[in-house]
Amino acid sequence: MAELQARSISAWFGSHQVLDRVSLTMPAGQVTALIGPSGCGKSTFLRILNRMHELVPSAAMAGEVMLEGHDIYEASRRVTEARRDIGMVFQKPNPFPAMSIRENVLAGLRLTGVKASKATKDDLVEESLIKAGLWREVKDRLSAPGGGLSGGQQQRLCIARSLAVRPRVLLMDEPCSALDPTSTRVIEDTMAELMHEVTIVIVTHNMQQAARVSQRCAFFLAEQGAPGVIVEHGETGSMFTAPRDERTAAYVAGRFG
Repeated sequence: MAELQARSISAWFGSHQVLDRVSLTMPAGQVTALIGPSGCGKSTFLRILNRMHELVPSAAMAGEVMLEGHDIYEASRRVTEARRDIGMVFQKPNPFPAMSIRENVLAGLRLTGVKASKATKDDLVEESLIKAGLWREVKDRLSAPGGGLSGGQQQRLCIARSLAVRPRVLLMDEPCSALDPTSTRVIEDTMAELMHEVTIVIVTHNMQQAARVSQRCAFFLAEQGAPGVIVEHGETGSMFTAPRDERTAAYVAGRFG
């Protein structure tokens, strides 16, 4: 796990600015939740943290993203290296449906060019699925297609796939929004286990979830057509019980957004 620090991040899609000089430290071994209404730049910010923003043709950004003091946007740093260190789990579970459960877990190794023996891969599959809370349910059918799992299991398979390349940070973009309450609880329990070995940053619209899973919180807001900024950030407990800004108080109380 590693500390991730965003410094003065601004972002654009064409001429439309979506973030304005956002700075945030995401401490190692903790869950940081990004909260705020739709359209305030949370998901864009998350994608900037592992260089996925630049995949959009019209996208541009300014600022620095420091992983343990090294800027992931340095010219000498390969994109694949940044994405191996900083994994991503998306809103909609996206396993490779035709690949087996085992092949899904190992897919990241192929993408990053990691070579490993069969025994090493077998160990890695088991270890990653255990960490993702899925091993007991699938250990007897690793050759079954990943697309045949339930939605909650598919999301945990995607978490296992991200963990297999041993990232230092795991980004999660509303990982439970497509899931039922039981699956959501399992994913939240998985996050609680994982934070002891990987730094987690989660975008969530669910205030109860943010309160349950995170130690730190950052409240994003884009007012009247202005680009998104962080209104307030700090320990989750104090943000929910004694926010310093009245806009934060209104949002966490459900009065808007």
